[in-house]
Amino acid sequence: MLLRRYFKAVIGTVISENISRLRAEVASAAVKAGRNPADIKIIAVTKNVPLESVLEARREGMADLGENRVQELLAKQPLAGPGARWHLIGHLQTNKVRLVVGRVSLIHSLDSWRLACEIDRRSRESGVISEVLVQVNVSGEKSKYGLGPAEVQDFIESALDLPGISVRGLMTVAPLVADPEESRPVFRGLKNLYHSISWRLPAAPLAYLSMGMTNDYRVAVEEGANLLRVGTAIFGARQ
Repeated sequence: MLLRRYFKAVIGTVISENISRLRAEVASAAVKAGRNPADIKIIAVTKNVPLESVLEARREGMADLGENRVQELLAKQPLAGPGARWHLIGHLQTNKVRLVVGRVSLIHSLDSWRLACEIDRRSRESGVISEVLVQVNVSGEKSKYGLGPAEVQDFIESALDLPGISVRGLMTVAPLVADPEESRPVFRGLKNLYHSISWRLPAAPLAYLSMGMTNDYRVAVEEGANLLRVGTAIFGARQ
């Protein structure tokens, strides 16, 4: 029992220090870019993270939690404490939409018209409006989900006719590279697309750019991200 308490205290200290360091570095990157650090939200990615570590992050004030897998989200959500805001950040299959509608604050991974229609249908059945981000494959990698940049404006314009969803912005996943600077063109491309669509479709309530993870969040902040999806920099390496 004493050993367990000792390791729990150590883990708590590490997570606390990681979060403090992360917040300081995000703030520094924001100031460097002439931005207000308060405009940037950190989403703690809890994929494969034990519940005790999630609760430590919650005690450190991390209210926004992100999950890649629906089943893991459903298992942790009732245990993470009041006030947690959950984000579905991984690929969402249409047959699992019913499990997340009404349970998450934001779906980051809308990547097809079929999925949009299913989220709309399930949302209307539940009497809610689901807030979503359109996932954009800026880098063009075949291994990644997402619409091509040229498809996004027409997609969002069509989605304005779906009463059960509200498209709130764009999301992308940059390639995993050794030098984070190599991700800058991807983030800048998403930012430019965001501003272009915002100007051309003023009826679309766009507000969020979800981009940047542990490897490249500083560059993402400099390029305009206001939602960061960070796991390893908070919880350490996971299995």
